[in-house]
Amino acid sequence: MLSFPSLTLALITTTAVLVLQLAPLSEAQLNSSFYSNSCPNVSNIVTTVIQQALQSDPRIGASLLRLHFHDCFVQGCDGSILLDNNVNGTIIQSEKDAAPNTNSTRGFDVVDNIKSAVENSCPGVVSCADILALASQSSVSLAGGPSWNVLLGRRDGTSANQAGANTSIPAPFENLTNLTSKFSAVGLNVTDLVALSGAHTFGRAQCRLFRNRLYNFSGSGGPDPLLNATYLASLRQICPQNGGGFSVADLDPTTPDAFDANYFSNLQSNQGLLQSDQELFSASAGAQTTLPIVNMFSGNQSAFFQSFVASMINMGNISPLIGVNGEIRSNCRSVNRS
Repeated sequence: MLSFPSLTLALITTTAVLVLQLAPLSEAQLNSSFYSNSCPNVSNIVTTVIQQALQSDPRIGASLLRLHFHDCFVQGCDGSILLDNNVNGTIIQSEKDAAPNTNSTRGFDVVDNIKSAVENSCPGVVSCADILALASQSSVSLAGGPSWNVLLGRRDGTSANQAGANTSIPAPFENLTNLTSKFSAVGLNVTDLVALSGAHTFGRAQCRLFRNRLYNFSGSGGPDPLLNATYLASLRQICPQNGGGFSVADLDPTTPDAFDANYFSNLQSNQGLLQSDQELFSASAGAQTTLPIVNMFSGNQSAFFQSFVASMINMGNISPLIGVNGEIRSNCRSVNRS
């Protein structure tokens, strides 16, 4: 196994090579200056709306990042997660009603506000898919995380894929093998899996997504034996056995609204909230793959930030619609009228 210093150098070198390898493809498809003439203030507009939303909702940054993630894993980064059912005469089964999203994804009103502000400045120019990408970057940066030049030029899809959302989005109950498989299916590797999971350094999760770990893990009648005993007790206070499923707990109990590397330290002390989180550190299948990366990110926040940026760029490059494909929606919730 690589030592931590060697692993750090190897990961940073691999990341740099990966970004260089992606550059020609990205430049052909997407680029950070796409709106430099047509909507030069778009990034500032997005950030301003999110800053306003954060004043009343400290969760909103994590929620917006999650929308981008759930969008890209289903038929690419095309804004399909934003579409409502059957609007403007179209037959659409909204991805919002898929199991991973229903009563869970949030922030659609903030996306609407961003879109409205952007349209007031640059009508008919910026796609909803690009708004999700820009909102993710702003949300991470405003929470103390890294900044990066977002690659832009995506166009919006004209269909949704509810069935795909049900099968393609990684679930909080899944083991490491399944998680790795779902990332691989969209061209993302193990480093992407660990780095992007680090987004759980802020935000909340509903009790229904982890209650099984507290009371009846894998049908055992008891808690997940991996859970830190003190952490288990605190989670049971938030999520009593017969309580409602929609109360929320912090994904990161130490710095819940800050984007930092504490998520990985939490995993080392068996304080991963979701099973899919703790799997990265504790699964035997990850001993030679995800575990060393978790350990390295825990001790090197700069390495985590650098890998997270590279992985966000990788994810944002999943099957974008470009050129004359798709459209620029005037309303992110519906396709344009023909």
